[in-house]
Amino acid sequence: MLDKIKSLYVKYRELVNYGFFGVLTTLVNFAVYVIATDVFLLSYVVSNVIAWVIAVTFAFTVNKLWVFRSAGGGVKGVREFSSFFAARVLTWLLESGIILLFAEKLGYNDKIVKGAATVLVIILNYVLSKVIVFRRR
Repeated sequence: MLDKIKSLYVKYRELVNYGFFGVLTTLVNFAVYVIATDVFLLSYVVSNVIAWVIAVTFAFTVNKLWVFRSAGGGVKGVREFSSFFAARVLTWLLESGIILLFAEKLGYNDKIVKGAATVLVIILNYVLSKVIVFRRR
């Protein structure tokens, strides 16, 4: 049984690690967002910016080291860092637009809207990281 699990992990290591660290990144993002909105009473969009910056910094580190196992330093590391943050800016704009439209303008529950937007963002972030940021050359 353990051999089967280990074999499946080896086969799907990248997806499993992306899922695991994606959950951790999402928890970081959501926790910071809730603290910013509920404790510090910041606006939804400002709270989302703060949560995004902290979560993306965490995500870059774990994606580089443990998901895509990129040893890129120097020019390659700068390219990865730049393209990672650029891709995340794109998905952040999408997420912020969804929150702005559905929570602030239409009055839906911001936590539910944020959760739904996060699912879309996770999928897009994996595709962008796999295809653009950490692609093997």
